[in-house]
Amino acid sequence: MKLELNQNIILFLTVERTNIDLHNDMIKKAEDLIPVLKKRSESANVDRRIPKETIQDMKDAGFFKILQPKQYGGFELDPHTFSEVQLRISQGCMSTAWVLGVIGIHPFQLALYDDKAQKEVWGEDDNTLVSSSYAPMGQVTPVDGGFKFSGHWQWSSGSEHCAWALLGGLIFPPEGGAPEYRTFLIPKSDYEIKDTWYSMGLKATGSQDIHVNDVFVPEYRTHKQSDGFNLTNPGYEVNKNDLYKIPWGQLFVRAVSTPAIGATKKMLELFIDGANNKASSDPSKLAGDTHTQTIVAEAAAKLDAIETVMFRNYDVMVDKAGNQGGIPMIDRVKFRYDASLVIEKCLEVVDTLFSNAGGGAVFAGSDIQKIFLDVHTSRAHVANNPVSFSRNYGAMQLGVENTDYFV
Repeated sequence: MKLELNQNIILFLTVERTNIDLHNDMIKKAEDLIPVLKKRSESANVDRRIPKETIQDMKDAGFFKILQPKQYGGFELDPHTFSEVQLRISQGCMSTAWVLGVIGIHPFQLALYDDKAQKEVWGEDDNTLVSSSYAPMGQVTPVDGGFKFSGHWQWSSGSEHCAWALLGGLIFPPEGGAPEYRTFLIPKSDYEIKDTWYSMGLKATGSQDIHVNDVFVPEYRTHKQSDGFNLTNPGYEVNKNDLYKIPWGQLFVRAVSTPAIGATKKMLELFIDGANNKASSDPSKLAGDTHTQTIVAEAAAKLDAIETVMFRNYDVMVDKAGNQGGIPMIDRVKFRYDASLVIEKCLEVVDTLFSNAGGGAVFAGSDIQKIFLDVHTSRAHVANNPVSFSRNYGAMQLGVENTDYFV
């Protein structure tokens, strides 16, 4: 018994050490990519898509496999690692961090699908990438063995680099009542990508439209929102890691807010550099000016608070998902609200820095202006609008039942 216990302790410590080593390796690779991404950023904006070379660099680094199941070549690291990589990538190019976030989070959801679906995607190539558009735009008709599926979706970031797409749709019960939301997994041969992405910011994300016309989707290639919410996912039959007991909705919403944190940190760095190194006829732009000092202090404190809340919430989720009977609903709702506030809080910093950065920030090619536009564009994503999430969290504290099933 003692020998067996010692062996288990050694195994646990070995796994922990491996995870730390993998984590540190991912962070180092992300930091090494920052200057490369910065150099490619301007041409990527002009092309309105991430270069193939950048996607390959991130594949080679293993970033898309951070949350992927080990049985399909992934690492099964926790969300801290994924977000820390995103934070660094966004300091080189926020569009790249956005695409990494959206595409790189999908292996987590795919791990919740029936294993037949996982095999179809990763069975022959575990580097296969999946895009998405979760708006419930799909027209769904139940048929034997699955569904007929059609629709048109916007904002499918990085879709041109992917071989599959996750698309939202509603199934309306014939007897009436509330529809059931599901995500439908579709191969590229069954959809058309339409080049529509002409945006003011996040220009390089290639967030194109996807069109599907009357294709068959087998039942096993769908994921019920109710399974994600209730933690009754069919993928649990093969993916046993407690990582996958974190509610899926909690991770996706952070994939589209975390890039703004890293980009805003970069904007503060640029602002400080300008205050220290550029002569100006306006004394308020100089490092010795007390107003400038206050702007920098408040920006740094706000960014630290945003990041601290995100990682604290991860700590709670990782701990409670597997060890304490699950994450309490009030915490899930609060964490969802916290995630929706990230962009609002980043915009407070971004707008202040931009307004005080001097005339150079208004000219094309300004790095500060680029971040300003990128962060403002990210606010347009529904996950980054805190209005309904604040109401739900407040209502729960007042004794009302939760009404959000993507928490």
